[in-house]
Amino acid sequence: MRHGDKINNLGRTHSHRKALMSNMACSLIEHKRIFTTLAKAKALRTYVEPLITRSKDDSTHSRRTAFSYLKSKEIVAMLFKDVAEKVAERNGGYTRIIKTGNRLGDAAEMALIELVDFNEIYSNGKGATAEKAKTTRRSRAKKPTTKAEGTETKAEEGE
Repeated sequence: MRHGDKINNLGRTHSHRKALMSNMACSLIEHKRIFTTLAKAKALRTYVEPLITRSKDDSTHSRRTAFSYLKSKEIVAMLFKDVAEKVAERNGGYTRIIKTGNRLGDAAEMALIELVDFNEIYSNGKGATAEKAKTTRRSRAKKPTTKAEGTETKAEEGE
């Protein structure tokens, strides 16, 4: 029985699952988005979001903890330099999962998992939507008409 067991084992042993999550997290941090199955994307979210939260505090202890999960110096450096800088003011929710349909071979549900702050289309204040939001609709400026102009036009029409 699996009472209270909330982890998705993904049909793998503990060591295989640990290696899978580490490799997927490295790929996500490096490429900013990856295409995988929905179950793996949901498992990856619970794995990578605490690492991103830890990267906000750039200390030796935080770097060593992140390295114990990621096993790559370059990716840890990228996490603490690029990713932590972008998510500094965000309180959580660093990833977005977008369902993309089923895979042709085995009909597995596929999804795109991406880092939220690195998508220029959906980001707040960036992209095409920000340019539209800057302009506000105002009523058309009314032309100042003087009585002299009004009488001249009426006089011209009468002739």
